[in-house]
Amino acid sequence: MTRTISTPAYAANSPTMPLAPFTIERREPEANEVLMDVLFCGVCHSDLHQARDEWGAGIFPMVPGHEIVGKVTQVGSGVTNWKVGDTVGVGCLVGSCQHCEACDSGEEQFCKSSRGTYNSYEKDGKTPTYGGYSTRLTVDENFLVRIPASIPLDRAAPLLCAGITTYSPLRHFGVKAGDSVAIVGLGGLGHMGVKLAKAMGAKVTVLSHSPGKREDALRLGADDFVVTKDPDAFTQNADRFSFILDTVSAQHDYNAYLGLLKRDGTMVLVGAPPEPTPVGAFPLIMGRRRLAGSPIGGIRETQEMLDFCAEHGVASDIELIPIQQINEAYERMLKNDVRYRFVIDLASLASQ
Repeated sequence: MTRTISTPAYAANSPTMPLAPFTIERREPEANEVLMDVLFCGVCHSDLHQARDEWGAGIFPMVPGHEIVGKVTQVGSGVTNWKVGDTVGVGCLVGSCQHCEACDSGEEQFCKSSRGTYNSYEKDGKTPTYGGYSTRLTVDENFLVRIPASIPLDRAAPLLCAGITTYSPLRHFGVKAGDSVAIVGLGGLGHMGVKLAKAMGAKVTVLSHSPGKREDALRLGADDFVVTKDPDAFTQNADRFSFILDTVSAQHDYNAYLGLLKRDGTMVLVGAPPEPTPVGAFPLIMGRRRLAGSPIGGIRETQEMLDFCAEHGVASDIELIPIQQINEAYERMLKNDVRYRFVIDLASLASQ
């Protein structure tokens, strides 16, 4: 029988309750698994959505967290790629079938049997997965990535979701040096989009309805800033960009932004507004433009992204918090009061 380790965590016991101290049982690693101490965990907006069951199908009690960085403390008998003391990360996935076309292509995020780091089930189909708002994590060795030594660990954590979510479409759709790229929104995703597109050599413009974010956008590396609520913003910038990365999860008019694309330009959605957004045919037809979507990347691409960030000195801008402030952090996220990602220092839970 597999031994388990009592592990401190924070959980939402129901969608209407604040997160509170909770204890989970982490199993000691099986043959192909690794046990890690969690040092830092980013706070993604999707943590809030799922903890409050705003997307439905929530599994409670729920321990959120899928931007996880820590140290390997134990390895299973069959593990060959990892050793005790390695600095590793875990993102949004902890499992997949590993033999379908998507998995064979290194794109486990599209596997029909993929398993989320939390609010999902283990491979037995009945044991809930629990995320990184905890001091330990047991995970399949194939779903770990190596954190380069040059990236500060607390600032590396958000790269496991916000970083790969923006890197993947930039790479997949071929953004290259000299391209004119627009980033819609300057939040947790948007600020990473700016840094990564700039590191790829693109000319980067931030499109935001908040004039107060201009200084930050330029500090992060943007070459230009457009206030989208200005009456002439869309006419003055028509046909300007070869690529638009839309990170906004609030309702907005996709048709207006499509008009900012050059001929054969591409707009990719990574933000997910709660309601469907109508898209007209003509903004697409008249410029032979494309509207696409993209989730996270696979494990191989996530490692590629981390290595790219290390090479180019890219890391997330964060506010480090103790876990005891997580409910306050959720409320501040709703007010866009974070620059640009909360990260939990799990030492605050380990010492509790």
